[in-house]
Amino acid sequence: MNKLLTILALSLTAVTSANAAVVVIGNPAAADISINDVKKAFLGKGDSSVVVYELEEGNPVRSEFHQAVTGKSDAQLKAFWSKQVFTGKGTPPPAVSGAGAMKSAIASNPNAIGYIDEADVDATVKVILKP
Repeated sequence: MNKLLTILALSLTAVTSANAAVVVIGNPAAADISINDVKKAFLGKGDSSVVVYELEEGNPVRSEFHQAVTGKSDAQLKAFWSKQVFTGKGTPPPAVSGAGAMKSAIASNPNAIGYIDEADVDATVKVILKP
């Protein structure tokens, strides 16, 4: 019986996680943005006036975002930024600890973008792209 309950609980967790969707957020005054511009920004190749924030490594929303937008796995992203830093071509965006910190950083800067789970969106930020 315990095994059955464990399997049921894990199944429900998987279904809940599958329904979550990552969204790109900006300041409430921000305009919508294309997926190509977001990809460039998060790979350090976009408009230098855009301030980009990442979630910390190991966050599943970070992995989901990069798979959907940059097409990079966690390992590929780490290797990409290691090469950029080593060659002097760029530095990775600052990382924040979670959705609350991401919303605070984005809400306080009209030029900032980041990403969170759609379920965490509130009035302090605006969804500017649903990849």
